[in-house]
Amino acid sequence: VQLQASGGGLVQAGGSLRLSCAASGRTVSISNMGWFRQAPGKERDFVATIGRSGGSIVYGNFVKGRFTISRDNAKNTVYLQMNSLTPEDTAVYYCVADIDNDFVYDYWGQGTQVTVSS
Repeated sequence: VQLQASGGGLVQAGGSLRLSCAASGRTVSISNMGWFRQAPGKERDFVATIGRSGGSIVYGNFVKGRFTISRDNAKNTVYLQMNSLTPEDTAVYYCVADIDNDFVYDYWGQGTQVTVSS
């Protein structure tokens, strides 16, 4: 399975971005998908996860209703809509996929940079 994330960029505080992650390869084996992020000098944060059927959605504590994860299985794509962005959201965002339905993510994408200016 390969994961290709896109949609990152530079946005002003209060703005929005939509990240996409397209999966290829043995996509039939994918169960949960999600996003993590890592800012320079900081630990990696869990952002969100979504089950194969679109349920089992969980968000990291810092999200506080600002982000929405969704997926389109016909396109093998997971999305992360991010609203009300703050400079603290600046990080590299990584798409992940789990094939064993155990929330241990077996595949990681290359990451997409999100930069929020104040």
